[in-house]
Amino acid sequence: MIKHYIAKTALAVAAVAIATAAHAAYPEKPITIVVGFPPGTSTDAVARILANKMGKDLGQPFIVENKPGVGGSLGAGMVARSKPDGYTVVLSATAPMNINPHVYKSLPYDAGSDFEPVGQTTWLPYILVINNTKNIKTFQDLIGYAKKNPEKLTYASIGKGTTSHLLMELLMKRTGTKMVHIPYSGSTQSQTDVIGGNVDMTFDTVVSAMPHVKSGKLNALAVSVANRAKLAPDVPTIQEQGVTNFNMGAWLGIFAPKGTPRDIVDKLHTELNKALSDKETNAKLVALGSEVVMSESPEAFKKMVQENYDTWGNIVKDAGVDQK
Repeated sequence: MIKHYIAKTALAVAAVAIATAAHAAYPEKPITIVVGFPPGTSTDAVARILANKMGKDLGQPFIVENKPGVGGSLGAGMVARSKPDGYTVVLSATAPMNINPHVYKSLPYDAGSDFEPVGQTTWLPYILVINNTKNIKTFQDLIGYAKKNPEKLTYASIGKGTTSHLLMELLMKRTGTKMVHIPYSGSTQSQTDVIGGNVDMTFDTVVSAMPHVKSGKLNALAVSVANRAKLAPDVPTIQEQGVTNFNMGAWLGIFAPKGTPRDIVDKLHTELNKALSDKETNAKLVALGSEVVMSESPEAFKKMVQENYDTWGNIVKDAGVDQK
């Protein structure tokens, strides 16, 4: 009996030792970063910048694989079903993890339990821009006009239940204003119609909107996050202009499938922060309009994601968005 117990214990110890040795050699082959959005999008650009740096640092290629669809959730679902060995991860945006679970009746994953959070990469501020048809020059002008003229102003979004839609819903709630939502199927047409005067305003990414602000086609009123954007340092935040605790944007972060060994998650977390700390990599990310963010730990990233999940859920509920 004792000999049998000793033999079983020895086998268990050996198995752990073999697994540990295998993990220590990680990565031994290319790692795939799944992106739930098309090539050329900001999420895709961030993924490729990080893939280049992390691949060089770890001595194995990081391959970006685009799986667009369902507001980024198609790619997230693919990773949730992948083998939890550290060789398939997803660079997710806010929508697949925080917004879509409240907007879609059914998703191919559970955002809270099907992933191992690795770390945040960036924080993407949005900027509220308006055309020149109403002669509204400041955020205070906008709120004053909207209060005196309820439902006379229109705003564009890239679709019902998207970040650009929900940011405006939150702003209207917090300022006691009412404006009319005009949803589009993509950012190009929505931006074109705002510039052309068919719709009054929109929340857009800083990197996308600022060229039109600088050319005089659009007027920048406010930034959606707590600190001014590096690419728009002269544009005040919504908080600065009297709407307290308004700090909403889009985060990006890396997740592995649930069950990925902790030592692999930790290694990915360390290498991710190493890449984000690199001056050249950091500069490339900032040039995209992103604010670089390094999570202190996978747990800290998980906490941030959960807090944002709850916040966006409340916004979706208050906006009365019907599930798709």
